[in-house]
Amino acid sequence: MNQQGAGCGQEDDWWRQLYGDGGGDDAPGRAAVRDAGPSDAADTLDDRVASALRAVATPRRPTPAPQPSPSPQPPPARPASSPSAPIPLQATGPGPRPASPARPAATSAPEAPGDTPAPAPTGLPADRPPPSEPELGTLPAADPAALDELVPDTALDGARYGSLTLLAASRRGDLARRRGDVRRDALLTARFGAGRHALILVAVATGRPAGEGAHRAAHEACARIGSAVGRSYTRLAEDIRTDHRSALKSGLQRLTDRSYGRLRGRSREPDATAERYPPALRCLLLPADPDCRTRVFFGIGAGGLFRLRDGAWEDLEPAVPDLTLHGDADGTGGRPRSVASRSPADGPDRPDPFLFRTAFARPGDTLLLCSAGLAEPLQQEPAFAARLAGQWSAAEPPGLVAFLAAAQLRVAGHPKDRTAVGVWEA
Repeated sequence: MNQQGAGCGQEDDWWRQLYGDGGGDDAPGRAAVRDAGPSDAADTLDDRVASALRAVATPRRPTPAPQPSPSPQPPPARPASSPSAPIPLQATGPGPRPASPARPAATSAPEAPGDTPAPAPTGLPADRPPPSEPELGTLPAADPAALDELVPDTALDGARYGSLTLLAASRRGDLARRRGDVRRDALLTARFGAGRHALILVAVATGRPAGEGAHRAAHEACARIGSAVGRSYTRLAEDIRTDHRSALKSGLQRLTDRSYGRLRGRSREPDATAERYPPALRCLLLPADPDCRTRVFFGIGAGGLFRLRDGAWEDLEPAVPDLTLHGDADGTGGRPRSVASRSPADGPDRPDPFLFRTAFARPGDTLLLCSAGLAEPLQQEPAFAARLAGQWSAAEPPGLVAFLAAAQLRVAGHPKDRTAVGVWEA
């Protein structure tokens, strides 16, 4: 007890020296403390400690409560503090928490430097996309026993070899999306060989007529012509490099006829419905050799072949004398176009004529191979053709997403599947 009492006495002496009445602020060995002013409270040790804390602590600026008046209230003046005041002590006991400022609405929050403002409303209904963007539809019905036959709504591919950039996209048309039908356009991109001796094949097929099995026929046509070209790519690449056009044409026609042999045979089967008529097939052969700028087109059936040069479209479709002429109402004045499909009355025994053409690519050219779903609006809608020409005439080819966005621009009256293959020449 004596030791405890002695300790308490020493502690009281220390507190008296720190907060006693004797001496001023300049007394040696005494902490500099400014008095907070006279107080009517009882002169106890606790009161002195509380008074000292109030004197040395820097008051916080109170947070103004939300006022009904729109004009803000000025904050209270901050009292001047002495440069010799000690560091404020932190209270450890419980106490009232400062009021949290009201959170501003998201629309009134100030933007940080570099922030992008939210897009303004377009005025279109919130539940409908802009007219130029395709609408999503329902998924086609799936067979649990044949899930490998499912066809995605959209296919996208691309590559770069030497001086050429290849971009390819195939998408389901608006009509098929609304009906929940499968995409009947098929797309195949394949490379055979390596290095300068490689040969790139792009095949586009469209099943006809619409119905069950048309998409299978289109995919089979692409697969068969791909296998045939892959087995003969060395000879084909050599004929392209040496410009042996007659040998190239006869060889490709023989490969195409063999690939279609099984499809034509199947069309004669009694239960053949949608596969009665072989699909349209259109192909491009692109040598990877940067010194060879010859591009080869071949195939059968509807579609389009165009070249964008100096900002204008050129129609490179081979002339086909035995197909319907596009021109005047009486069928005269137009040049033969293979974009016109044969009438079903022609029957499956009358195959489409073989199409063949070679083209020499110049730097800055863009070659476009497409199915009938894109060829028709490109031929019949000048505004659509001009818009594509403007987007694809830049010095650099577009990216994959930009290419797809341009190829699927909606045009009234043209709801078919679309497949586009663009080749940009550097």
